[in-house]
Amino acid sequence: MQPRLVKTGDDRTLAVQSFGNPAGRPVFLLHGTPGSRVGPTPRSTVLYNLGVHLISFDRPGYGGSDRQRGRRVASAAADVQTIADELGLETFAVVGRSGGAPHALACGALLPGRVHRVAALVPLAPRDAEGLDWYSGMTASNIRDYRAAERGHKRIAATMAQRARRIRDDPATVLAGLRQELSGNDAAVVSDAGIRRMLARNYREAFRQNADGWIDDVLAFTTGWGFQVEDITAKTWLWHGAEDMFSPVDHSRWLASHIPDATLFLEPGVAHFASFRVLTAAVKWAAGAPR
Repeated sequence: MQPRLVKTGDDRTLAVQSFGNPAGRPVFLLHGTPGSRVGPTPRSTVLYNLGVHLISFDRPGYGGSDRQRGRRVASAAADVQTIADELGLETFAVVGRSGGAPHALACGALLPGRVHRVAALVPLAPRDAEGLDWYSGMTASNIRDYRAAERGHKRIAATMAQRARRIRDDPATVLAGLRQELSGNDAAVVSDAGIRRMLARNYREAFRQNADGWIDDVLAFTTGWGFQVEDITAKTWLWHGAEDMFSPVDHSRWLASHIPDATLFLEPGVAHFASFRVLTAAVKWAAGAPR
């Protein structure tokens, strides 16, 4: 399915995909890191039966979307607003998983009156979150990437570009590289053949052009986000697997204590990739009637 191409005010192109019922309640789904618009989503038949119009798009630098140099986490709100205006949507909900979760929270803070609910699955907290040991409990691979990002763009760009080329040519390498860091629950999730095919399609599309989106995500997470989570006006649902080590569970605990209208659900015995099976419940909740 070909994406819809939407132009931004600064003449960038965003690749947008819709799923489910076009006349249904609109919910934006913001993909993980790395990822693309063809990543994990509930089945279209499920979305149709729920009465949901799901909208996903490639963040700048991924898939078919142009790069936005120097983008911050806050920048996602303007792109979501542009797509919503193009589609004629006045109010909508936003769901973000993993690397998409901070961008979903940005929409909740910066689009008051338009975003009525935000669901953030396995999110990161801001790098400057006061009182949070940001790296505690995090996998070695993520610590390596985020530490490199903190030391500057040039240090991380070359190594991530090389890794992205390998992943694009053979998407199985990303899971093979993570195998030693996967918990038993995560390993079971990604051992499913259907999940592996979906991830392969997702990563190929993410790196169709280059690694720019991945690089810019990592840089954005480790610098100022451009908004305060205390300014989120939308009703917010946070979900985290208690054994997650890619985005440690204390990040959600911190967010829950700082977002004014947040509910946190911690699920014992599961980890990061269990968020795939929670997507349908998150989308269903987010599509609830505006306050």
